[in-house]
Amino acid sequence: MVPSKSLGNIALQKFKKNFWGVFSFSFLMICVLIAIFAYALAPDNSQNANQMHLSIHSKPPGFKVKMLTLPSNEVSQSGLSIFFFGKKTTDTEIPISDYKILENGIEITEYTSDGTAGLNKAYPLSSFNNVTKAEEIPSKYISEKKFILGTDKYGRDLLSRMLIGIRISLAIGFVAVFISLIIGITLGATAGYFGGRVDAAIMWLINVTWSIPTLLLVIAITLALGKGFWQVFIAVGLTMWVEVARVVRGQVMGVKQMQYVTAAKSLGFSHWRIITNHILPNSLAPVIIISAANFAGAILIESGLSFLGIGAQPPMPSWGGIIKDHYSYIILGKPYLAIIPGIAIMSLVTAFMLMGNALRDVLDVKN
Repeated sequence: MVPSKSLGNIALQKFKKNFWGVFSFSFLMICVLIAIFAYALAPDNSQNANQMHLSIHSKPPGFKVKMLTLPSNEVSQSGLSIFFFGKKTTDTEIPISDYKILENGIEITEYTSDGTAGLNKAYPLSSFNNVTKAEEIPSKYISEKKFILGTDKYGRDLLSRMLIGIRISLAIGFVAVFISLIIGITLGATAGYFGGRVDAAIMWLINVTWSIPTLLLVIAITLALGKGFWQVFIAVGLTMWVEVARVVRGQVMGVKQMQYVTAAKSLGFSHWRIITNHILPNSLAPVIIISAANFAGAILIESGLSFLGIGAQPPMPSWGGIIKDHYSYIILGKPYLAIIPGIAIMSLVTAFMLMGNALRDVLDVKN
């Protein structure tokens, strides 16, 4: 059987030979899997990984401490809800340095970071569920917790916040690029195909939007729509369509001169059919490349907005928000609190840029 020589197969074979393309694609797939299974992987699976322990704030990576868990009324929640949105926990966690079993309860010594003696508190047996003897409390409600990346300034597990924060970055990329493609392809194809006054009107809109600084426009849209998660998606998407529209317009203007388009017109096909079936499929290679770059741009814009305080709002974890909370720690001897999310943003953006470069090489007909 003769192997297929379609353009798709040829492009796929060329992509497989591109080391950085395959590497970046593999890295991005791992990031996507981490985003999907974030709460299953996170040590702190509470909603937004927001379990605070102020007595162990700003601890270095690898920090360990004993933790006493005080149970409270259980919140009814399905396993699927916990998987995607985290556990609506109302349990109280208390870092401790020591404990002593009492006849009808337990006495703990709270952890202190300065080495001084912590407060002693006693909790009766009734504070714990499914326990009949005080000796059972340590095995069921006291555990040693290790914070692999340390804790933030509120004593929250930094690794959990980072894992869940990747959802924000990838989601903003997907949604913003989707919105920009819908608007950009529609307006660009319309302008390039019909030309004349339609082209002039759309180009005027493109040039006006293009002349406004992207970050300023995003801030204006965000303030108009209000602060929040979905507002950022819409704001970023509404500012990234211009470049897509310009490229699609140029591609359509060239493709519509081809003989097969002229033949389609002579056969009486509708404008919609000609654009969607004959012109756009032969015009989208540059758009795919731009989309990869726009992914990277959307992640940077969202991080910038969160750093300014108008992106994802607390307690929702965002890499830009984590940097905002800890950038002052760079000069306070704990720079890793800001460097770790910074490296994560840099790695994700670099992967998308490498993917864009690989796609450019693969889809270049001259190679």
